[in-house]
Amino acid sequence: MQITQSDKQRLLQAVAELKQEHRSLDIAIQEMAEQVHSNQFEIGRLKRQKLKLKDSIARLQSQLIPNLHA
Repeated sequence: MQITQSDKQRLLQAVAELKQEHRSLDIAIQEMAEQVHSNQFEIGRLKRQKLKLKDSIARLQSQLIPNLHA
């Protein structure tokens, strides 16, 4: 099934937004980890959230790959 140009643009925009959020979480995790009394539970929560974003990014990117019928 072929995706339309508008669907492709929508997917690319969603991927870009998720990547930005992923980078923001990465920065927040690094900053928290550098603190002397860092909250390990909060860091763990942010890391899980970051992994969920990574999965969402991969799922959207896979939709951009055309299906090749063998």
